Amino acid sequence: MKLTAAIAAAALLVLAGCGRPEAPVFKLTDVTGASFGKSLELTDHNGQRRTLTDFKGKVVTLFFGFTHCPDVCPTTMVEMANVMKELGPDAARVQVLFVTVDPERDTAEVLRRYVPAFHPSFLGLRGSAEETAKVAKEFKIHFQKQKLASGGYTVDHSAGTYILDGEGRLRLFAQYGTAAPALLHDIRQLLK
Repeated sequence: MKLTAAIAAAALLVLAGCGRPEAPVFKLTDVTGASFGKSLELTDHNGQRRTLTDFKGKVVTLFFGFTHCPDVCPTTMVEMANVMKELGPDAARVQVLFVTVDPERDTAEVLRRYVPAFHPSFLGLRGSAEETAKVAKEFKIHFQKQKLASGGYTVDHSAGTYILDGEGRLRLFAQYGTAAPALLHDIRQLLK
């Protein structure tokens, strides 16, 4: 009798695990449940006002940069273009957003030429100085103009990519320099 009860209890434990999806195992930094990165309201390079809810149902990658950036920004955009290529048909379920931290120089026209050059589906987002500061604060992004000896300026900024799931929840953070395979793995996990 005790053996039968023990077997029945063990069977119930095994069955209790059935039907539950396994939690994804990520390669990037899991920030699920973070209290920031919940909203965004900017204008895309086509002149359309955008919020995160516009992309519901898609995995969203969000990178803050500027078009005059000599290295970090184009490198990140190339990595994301490689991810999109590897995703094949699933790329239609991913939206890459490039948020400029230099709205003074990065006009809609400049973003329209720059951002889709990496991949036709990529969107550049911009706002006023105040809107940019608000979104940067929401996503805990630091940026600051630095004058150059030549008289121009560059912009120091946080370099990393946020990834949101299809429900618009912040899930992952990829540090600058994360190679396409890790990004691809985790985006595929979120697309399941």
